[in-house]
Amino acid sequence: MAAMKLISLRSVHKTASFHFSLRQNPIHRNFVRAFSAIMSPPSMAVVYDNHGPPDQLTKIVEIPPVEIKENDVCVKMLAAPINPSDINRIEGVYPVRPVPPAVGGYEGVGEVYAVGCGVQGLSPGDWVIPSPPSFGTWQSYIVKEKNVWHKINKDTPMEYAATVTVNPLTAFRMLQDFVQLNPGDAIVQNGATSMVGQCVIQLARTQGVHSINIIRDRAGADKVKERLKYLGADEVFTESQLVVKNVKDMLGTLPEPALGFNCVGGNASTLVLKFLRSGGTMVTYGGMSKKPVTTSTSAFIFKVSKSTLRIIVLNK
Repeated sequence: MAAMKLISLRSVHKTASFHFSLRQNPIHRNFVRAFSAIMSPPSMAVVYDNHGPPDQLTKIVEIPPVEIKENDVCVKMLAAPINPSDINRIEGVYPVRPVPPAVGGYEGVGEVYAVGCGVQGLSPGDWVIPSPPSFGTWQSYIVKEKNVWHKINKDTPMEYAATVTVNPLTAFRMLQDFVQLNPGDAIVQNGATSMVGQCVIQLARTQGVHSINIIRDRAGADKVKERLKYLGADEVFTESQLVVKNVKDMLGTLPEPALGFNCVGGNASTLVLKFLRSGGTMVTYGGMSKKPVTTSTSAFIFKVSKSTLRIIVLNK
């Protein structure tokens, strides 16, 4: 899985992730376990008041201190990614989204700064992630109830801890939930360079499952293919390579895939379907092209005539 670049909060509009590195005065550096009402430090946050273009609407503001109640945990955020779904939430096009005004972000990793007097099992200095993910991780301090936070090993690389919840788990569940895959089986996916796509390749490899991967035509495509094969991909094709009469001739000794993943839509989803065996399943979990999922008439007539071609839309 590609490492997440950690950068200054001030560059959040133009990059894929950010790192909180705010200067603290001496009193803020002292960890606190309170037996009376205490307050969090003021927090710097990336907020938006309305839905629309993130580069125009997001702003960095200071949020006043928040009371840390009996069962609350105050977490100093260390790193958080910017996922495509985060951008879609700000734009107002993602189905699951907070009502603005809101703080951006949905996952990340932080260090426990202080705990309420009733909290057991977490102490200042512990590393935690929100589990399940929760809104508002693009801020320097977060105060939420203890049951929101899951303690993790501090030896975990920060960029992995910050990104473990959304993309790797999506890949894992898709490989587990729709088709019983056995060693020697194959899957096919478009969007193979996405974080989910890269996780699918690696997880499939550990299960002994072959992966056929489709990427966009681009400059440096050969280097992209090499990188994906290094991760464990069996085959990597550009979309233009698949403009042939029978794509399955390109599989060589690999079996026809039983399962396909589509995160692009449009013609890219048709390419996934072309590879699937009769009775195969295609799971759609994204639509980066912003085009409808399309399929050929022959896929419905001839594949469905033998068994059932399933097309599943997954809301991750």
